[in-house]
Amino acid sequence: MPKLLYLLLISLLMIINPKTDLPDSKRASDARATIWPKLQKELNDKGFKANSSIYLRIFKDQDQLEIWVRSGSKYRLFKTYEICYFSGGLGTKTRSGDGKSPEGFYTIEPRQLNPVSKYHLAINIGYPNKVEQLKGYSGDAVMIHGYCASIGCYAMTDARIEEIYTLIYKAFENGQQKINLDIFPFHMDKAHMDFYSHQSYLPFWKTLKPGYDLFEKNHIPPDVLIKGKDYGF
Repeated sequence: MPKLLYLLLISLLMIINPKTDLPDSKRASDARATIWPKLQKELNDKGFKANSSIYLRIFKDQDQLEIWVRSGSKYRLFKTYEICYFSGGLGTKTRSGDGKSPEGFYTIEPRQLNPVSKYHLAINIGYPNKVEQLKGYSGDAVMIHGYCASIGCYAMTDARIEEIYTLIYKAFENGQQKINLDIFPFHMDKAHMDFYSHQSYLPFWKTLKPGYDLFEKNHIPPDVLIKGKDYGF
């Protein structure tokens, strides 16, 4: 399909929900109508409030996307989804066309929702973030989306993305302004750091570890700063 025609089709299918100012579509609203009651029950059964804030983590080596939900002053793990496919193995994306999927600390805002994606539903992760921009990394439109094929994105299957997308949409609808998404190559404990110490990406991974450690200690998403051209916390 020509790009101009595709963009026109998107503009016709996507709407802004007048009650929430969130991007929406019939596809996304139909998914919520079916899935949200089930998710509400799961949240309630695990002692969560359905209007709580959420936080996401990805671990590449385990093909896992975690959703954590605020409970009191801390976050508890609500659900883990298997990632169906991502490309490029371990190590972060640095340039357009390198086939890699990003690693780092990202922020999702309402405008990053795509309820009419050609991959069913999609969430733009915000690559390149500020650190990556300072380093001159290139590329864009890196998504968590449906289907089970991708180059540079995180493909979840349509069924899984409907749940993830609904949880994110509802968090925004309930007043959360931004959602932290932290993407790691692996659990950054000593055993894993030692196991992967021969990798050329180790210096970069060491810049991610303090953020990982902070969340493991406090169960509160870390405040990410910039030190030079690296992450600070």
